[in-house]
Amino acid sequence: MPQLRQLAEFPATTTDLTATDLTATDLTATVPRQLVHRAALAETFLTGWTRTGEDRFAVSAQWPRAHQLHVSPDRFAYEPLLVVETVRQCGALLAHTEYDVPLGHQFVLQELRITTHPEHLAVGPVPAETDLDVRFSRAGRRRSAALRYDADVRRDGERVATAHVAFTSVGQLAYRRLRGGRTPATVSALPVPPGLSAAAVHRALPADVVLAPTRRRDRWQLRVDTAHPVFFDHPLDHIPGMLLLEAARQAACLKGTAPRPPTSFHAAFHRYAELDRPTWVQAETGSAGETRIVATQGESTVFECLVDAAGQ
Repeated sequence: MPQLRQLAEFPATTTDLTATDLTATDLTATVPRQLVHRAALAETFLTGWTRTGEDRFAVSAQWPRAHQLHVSPDRFAYEPLLVVETVRQCGALLAHTEYDVPLGHQFVLQELRITTHPEHLAVGPVPAETDLDVRFSRAGRRRSAALRYDADVRRDGERVATAHVAFTSVGQLAYRRLRGGRTPATVSALPVPPGLSAAAVHRALPADVVLAPTRRRDRWQLRVDTAHPVFFDHPLDHIPGMLLLEAARQAACLKGTAPRPPTSFHAAFHRYAELDRPTWVQAETGSAGETRIVATQGESTVFECLVDAAGQ
């Protein structure tokens, strides 16, 4: 693989990482957090990238052995949504560095399809090093043009996941018009209702439960806690897509009978989910055994997702 733009990763077999044994090419750093739209270095998973062809890139990432949200409660496995977040960060990184999208632009996620292979998501004795082969396509050449990309995620040569993402970038002026004056300073989230039990949705902490019960067993209210350090790594004027995907994951855990969380997601983001409006999450079983999750605000569908536990 061509030399990455960040310094090379630690060898996978390294057992002694004392400074006297390291050379410059052994050292690893994350990419600048601003390039992946993160405030915390701990939430920045990408470590480098290089162009390998026209609209094609190799991206490297490192996953921590412990994480509040993205590692299973028993710390044995990485969560599929960690793969989703890693793929999401690739889109932001490459849009800014390779397609001249300014840092001030906002990204509007439209579609996400991902299938993960849980047999390759075990947590090992050192942080996992992953490699992504990312292939971009564009509907136009303007900075605000629609961007699409496919990603093949591998770990130690084994395929961890395949993904497809579609999004657009929007300049600051256009975004302000689009949001009609809504900003993190002018919009407040609703009070957070009591949640379901953490064990019911395969979570370790009550703070990570994003669904509150209703009178119906297939319908829940979304819990939007803007103090959550992962979902709200920085202030937002809307509900983030990763929170909606987590809601789909938890609803599928409640609706289905799989012993572990789902492994594949096909999501469509129809409109902004507003912080100051109640969001209702409903689940139904499809004809092929998958779970269909729909999130609504008022009469409008803001998000829908097909979730599958195939292969578990």
